[in-house]
Amino acid sequence: MSGQERPTRPMRSGYTQFVPISTRWIDNDVYGHINNAVYYSFFDTAVNQMLVEAHVLNPISDNIVGLVVDTRCTYFGSVSFPDSLEVGIRVEHIGRTSVRYDLAVFKVGDELADARGAFTHVYVSRATQTPVPIPLDVMAVLKKLHT
Repeated sequence: MSGQERPTRPMRSGYTQFVPISTRWIDNDVYGHINNAVYYSFFDTAVNQMLVEAHVLNPISDNIVGLVVDTRCTYFGSVSFPDSLEVGIRVEHIGRTSVRYDLAVFKVGDELADARGAFTHVYVSRATQTPVPIPLDVMAVLKKLHT
């Protein structure tokens, strides 16, 4: 153990934007709930969907892309198919080439999250895979989510 305190169970009011996520039959594991690895997919999908909808990400053609370099998740409750979920997003830290998101998975209508995660994007040149400054249009979106 690292000696770090367990993250607190977040409330919906702590997040600035929400992205709906549909659970799928295949997401359930043999224990009858969403497998832990699927939460990382929820986080990745929510952040990238938010950026696409803000018109600052085209994952097919952009020359600068955000790569996930760090991610973690703490679980507080259980979700399973066919639960309807929302991922709460807020930006915890913005650097010159990276951004760290604080994310939480909520059942639709619930005030307390069932999982809390974090995820760091480092912006890189697609061609060289070397870090570059966060594009200005992306930065403008991130600043609106920064708390």
